[in-house]
Amino acid sequence: MAEVKELSDATFETEVLNSPRPVLVDFWGPGCPPCMAIAPVIKELAADNGEQALVAKINVAENFSTASQYSITGIPTLMVFKNGEVVARFTGTQPKARLQAALDEAMA
Repeated sequence: MAEVKELSDATFETEVLNSPRPVLVDFWGPGCPPCMAIAPVIKELAADNGEQALVAKINVAENFSTASQYSITGIPTLMVFKNGEVVARFTGTQPKARLQAALDEAMA
């Protein structure tokens, strides 16, 4: 069962932009109730997608450079990357089905 990967400014390029598989990134912050509410969904997506896609999260309070690069103005912001490009972006809590559909499209 795949786990949610913790990212940082230092690992973002290697883990996300250079990934051979699609990546769902949860841009989150401490003390953010919507971020805490969606965390179990993110864990489920990691478990459900195993080796087909990477599910990761990055704390915007500790990794300002990456958050700034992607113009994160509200959290949680969830992005799906494919071949280093953003192919889907959502702000706020989202239904699991919507996030899975975005991942499925990126894996197709």
